[in-house]
Amino acid sequence: MTAFFIGDVAIDEYYTADRWPGRADKGMVAELPAEIGGSIANAAVVHAGLGGETQFISLLNDSPLSQRLIADLRDNGVGVDHMLTDPAIAESRNLIFLVQGEHIVLTVEMGEQPMWLTSESLEALRQPGFLYTTLYRARRLYAQAVDGVLKQAALLADLRQRGRRAIFDLDVGGCTIEDMPYLIGAAVVIFNQVGFRAAFGHDDINRIGDWTREHQIGWVVRTLAADGAEACNGGTVLRAAGFPVDVVDVTGAGDTFGGTLTWCLTRDRRFDDALEFAVAAASRAVTIHGPRGGRACAEEINRWRNERRK
Repeated sequence: MTAFFIGDVAIDEYYTADRWPGRADKGMVAELPAEIGGSIANAAVVHAGLGGETQFISLLNDSPLSQRLIADLRDNGVGVDHMLTDPAIAESRNLIFLVQGEHIVLTVEMGEQPMWLTSESLEALRQPGFLYTTLYRARRLYAQAVDGVLKQAALLADLRQRGRRAIFDLDVGGCTIEDMPYLIGAAVVIFNQVGFRAAFGHDDINRIGDWTREHQIGWVVRTLAADGAEACNGGTVLRAAGFPVDVVDVTGAGDTFGGTLTWCLTRDRRFDDALEFAVAAASRAVTIHGPRGGRACAEEINRWRNERRK
């Protein structure tokens, strides 16, 4: 069963600073080596590293940098058979500042050009499996079907009817009522603490049961950084504790969580077990520098987890 990841891949340019400057302020930064990242690409690499059959779709220009990004995905076991090209768009870059144990990410604006899936891509996506994506990308999806153009939420509904189960990574952005046509029927919707509060106006996952059932969402997950994660399916609330670690770099921790959770679900693992395993993978990831620090085989994550649970 192939999992599709539709989203961003980029060159991550790293800098460190003692503090984040305020308005009309100045500050000094130290440059670190750039690394290939991008949130959804990171999740795809983690999924592939665990042994999952993985395809990635993004829209890039045709520059040498884009070719380097695609080659890196391929080298990490991620399929790139369905990539899209638009020569007019900007280079895909993130500026990442590591400040006092946290990270600040600035992304170069690449526009909101439609992403027209090929007929081959549409056919592949219409097979059962998981689709890991974001609202930003879902709003841009189009495909020409036999009976007309499928686009955006209608395209997702078509895929869902054919067994493609959506996992949305909403990160810090949360969601609004206008986003619900995209999220309805999703298998999993993942927020971090900031995104959860933006969506619901509070921090209590016990209060979202009605919302989850109303929109037919399988599980709502809230990641809690060092405190682990929790999930609600409209009736049950699960919690997975975090692991005490020395933090090196939190970049890619959420992506590691999402890619690992997706891999667990493709293997039909119980959701409580999947949640705990994904927390372990993300906790391990923050002990390693770089956006792809979470890439590991299942045996390595299990060994790391078991050593710290003693």
